[in-house]
Amino acid sequence: MQVRADALDAHLEKSLAPLYVISSDEQLLLLETADRIRAKARVAGFSEREVLVAERYFKWPELLSVQQSMSLFGDRKLIELRIPNGKPGKEGGQALQDYAAGCSGNEAGDTLTLITLPKLDWATQKSAWVSALQKQAVYVEIANIERHQLASWIGQRLAAQGQSADKQALEFMVDRVEGNLLAAHQEIRKLALLYPEGRLSLEQIQDAVLNVARYDVFKLSEAMLSGDVSRVTRMLDGLKGEGEALPLVLWAISEEIRTLLKLKIGSDEGRPLAAMLKEYRIWGPRERLMAPAVSRANIASLRGALGKAAQVDRLIKGLRAKDFAGDAWDALLQLALVVARK
Repeated sequence: MQVRADALDAHLEKSLAPLYVISSDEQLLLLETADRIRAKARVAGFSEREVLVAERYFKWPELLSVQQSMSLFGDRKLIELRIPNGKPGKEGGQALQDYAAGCSGNEAGDTLTLITLPKLDWATQKSAWVSALQKQAVYVEIANIERHQLASWIGQRLAAQGQSADKQALEFMVDRVEGNLLAAHQEIRKLALLYPEGRLSLEQIQDAVLNVARYDVFKLSEAMLSGDVSRVTRMLDGLKGEGEALPLVLWAISEEIRTLLKLKIGSDEGRPLAAMLKEYRIWGPRERLMAPAVSRANIASLRGALGKAAQVDRLIKGLRAKDFAGDAWDALLQLALVVARK
């Protein structure tokens, strides 16, 4: 059965199931959730622990062997299986189905199994082995913390340690830890060490919090669509500092300009935006941001930007570009601002 992460504690208070699965790309939340299950297992007498990591040359029969082997000391055993890439392959998929079938029952016996996975893509979620796990296990899927949720998440974490901050201070922290939830957790814990319980001022947070943001090129489109010029600038600076490949950043910006141009032309022709978003497979945060972006878009500017994207490509390759000179990152910023400027 599938259980929400925030409902897991209530489930653990009742009983321990024989099989748990946690799926998430947020390593901090995955680790915290796994720790809650481990702690409950220790209290219930699962004193032996065996960890298996299903990497490239993992021998899947070993999983069933561990499940069937008895402890030398008669202790209850916690078995952890980590599948870092979420792709067990054909043999692994069948092994997981067989393993899940052997974990039937409402309560754990002598063994309790915890499987951790990254967030699975749509095709993998439809596979037989995932269906088997979802049917037999307590399956916890933890969504990513998106930027618009991050201030609230930080506020909740501060409240849990008896501290609080106003909106401006929370947004300052968001800018400094975006895309790096583990670092955000560390900065929050540092505030607990530095300052007593109570309200934290912006100055206190500015003095304590480092710039540990980690930027994702695929999140750049969200910043562009939201019209957040300062965030676009900050993200491009961060991507440059992290050594991101220029052609990938150019591709991401160009694709967003191309998509926005199609939507703007269609909208001007009277086509419903919702239908076009479905046609172009746009969902999630980008879907929410598209309507205001389309309304402020200018067809001529977008077409001009696509033409200039070809020149930026030349600049990246070390060739002369008619409208740009010098740094390719500055040229990328100019392209991104065509979408971001309100």
